[in-house]
Amino acid sequence: MKPSAEQWDVRVSRYSEKLPPRGQRILAWLRDPSRFWIRIFASLLLILGGTFSILPVLGLWMLPLGLALLAQDVPGLKVPMEAVAQAIERGWARLTNRK
Repeated sequence: MKPSAEQWDVRVSRYSEKLPPRGQRILAWLRDPSRFWIRIFASLLLILGGTFSILPVLGLWMLPLGLALLAQDVPGLKVPMEAVAQAIERGWARLTNRK
């Protein structure tokens, strides 16, 4: 299936429903269109923190999270993020089906 920006939006909504109620409220607050500058600042901090993954608290996990948050405001980033998510899902399916 060819990745699209709409698929990314559906994926983010679907996964946000799996968060605990507090996480859902925080994500909904953060995804609100009026929070544009907060999202940009937070995503840049996460990306920057991800580049310092050798430090104990900062880690590589911050980089994709920052990119995912940035994709909310940069439509050109949604399709590559969806493509990566689909590739990860395919890889995970291959790994879990192997016995």
